[in-house]
Amino acid sequence: MSAYEDLQNRFARMATLDGAVATLSWDYATMMPNGGAEARSDQMALLGVLKHEMQTAPELSDLLDEAEEDVRSLSNWQKANLQEMRRNWRHASAVDADLVEALSRATSECEMIWRSARQENRFSDLLPSLEEVVSLTQKLAAVKSEAFGLSPYDALLDQYEPGCTEQKIETLFSGLKAFLPNFLDQVLDKQDKDGTYIKPKGMYPIPNQKEVGLEFMTALGFDFNHGRLDISHHPFTGGIPDDVRLTTRYEEDDFTQSLMGTLHETGHALYEQHLPKEWRGQPVGDARGMALHESQSLLVEMQLSRSEPFLRYAYPILERAFGNGGDAWTFDNLKKLYHHVERGFIRVDADEVTYPLHIILRFDLERALLDGGLKVADLPGAWNDEMYKLLRVSPPTDSLGCMQDIHWPGGAIGYFPTYTLGALAAAQIFKAASDAIPDLDQQIEKGSFQPLMNWLKTNIHEKASSLTTDEILLEATGSELGSQAFIDHLISRYL
Repeated sequence: MSAYEDLQNRFARMATLDGAVATLSWDYATMMPNGGAEARSDQMALLGVLKHEMQTAPELSDLLDEAEEDVRSLSNWQKANLQEMRRNWRHASAVDADLVEALSRATSECEMIWRSARQENRFSDLLPSLEEVVSLTQKLAAVKSEAFGLSPYDALLDQYEPGCTEQKIETLFSGLKAFLPNFLDQVLDKQDKDGTYIKPKGMYPIPNQKEVGLEFMTALGFDFNHGRLDISHHPFTGGIPDDVRLTTRYEEDDFTQSLMGTLHETGHALYEQHLPKEWRGQPVGDARGMALHESQSLLVEMQLSRSEPFLRYAYPILERAFGNGGDAWTFDNLKKLYHHVERGFIRVDADEVTYPLHIILRFDLERALLDGGLKVADLPGAWNDEMYKLLRVSPPTDSLGCMQDIHWPGGAIGYFPTYTLGALAAAQIFKAASDAIPDLDQQIEKGSFQPLMNWLKTNIHEKASSLTTDEILLEATGSELGSQAFIDHLISRYL
């Protein structure tokens, strides 16, 4: 057996362990009773340590060296796989098992505390556990920074978006920061002149909302033989490509939230289900990074599902399920509803125009948390101040402010920027798909999504991690990641 073949077998076993952790994580977030949190934390911590031991086995470094010496005998996909193996090994070997276990326990416990603290608007309840998570994440960033020769923030960012840097994000975000405030004022002025939407009023039973969500998922091509939809506090997608678990949340007086949440997560899920089967269990077969992952969810939720052709397809379905014949149930009103822009508090409910400002807020604050310039105890005040500067609103409670997201309790510092990187990529990708499929609007209006999904599968999904994010975008769209397509899209849709 060659060194490369030995590595393939070892990484396949690690992927199997990852699958077990993913299933436990899904169960933890969706259906586990609060009393089971401690036992589940122990289980997940042990599995995390076992995987770390596999990733840092002494012979693994020698096998990587040997395989890299014989790289000329490998195919392009195998070479890319070897590069990803080395990257994974570098991340794991930089950290000792004690820190891995401590982080796993701390984040599991903090997530459970976050659930009740957010519901009861008690930041003081969350503070001690969040301080521990931030402290351990600072240690993680420090050891990876030293091992990689990167800044602490870049070392964490590489976990979510390989090769991306804080400087690149700052460049992209500075352009958005210069464009969005004045543009937002223009959009709100136009919206006032055109007249706002009439909010549909009524009670929309959860089973009905779920049924419509499942209908949209089926139309988009989600394979229910290899996945399912459930409920959680915070919508997310997990599992593995052959067993994709996605969740949404429901409000009985507002069907729009759950449907857009379901469509967003369906974009993630389709990416996972379309990853190349021949590379299951290998690093090269994984999704490239969270920027492309978020591009797929935001392409479905924002570019596609809020487009006029999609709304014409969806209107009779929504009217049949929820309509009551009132003034709110006209197509023009539905379009205004889904194109509505406002200065809101909640990121997951934000429109396309204000969403990047929510992310810029988090990007700035998490960097300050990481370098110690912002203490966790001062987070609520800093959050409110920055939100007012960017969006001119200040949340009345911490539940609507700094406690609304699960990411920091889960230790995911460096993740937030990928949402807006994904929005930029989604605009590029959707434009390229529209150029490649001349009758795409007509197909969408008929509820025929296969042409779009086939294009995405070929040009994005099946590339997996064989190329970098910029290389995938360059091949698919003709340019590396930039902001112009996104800006052009906003101007076209909202002005």
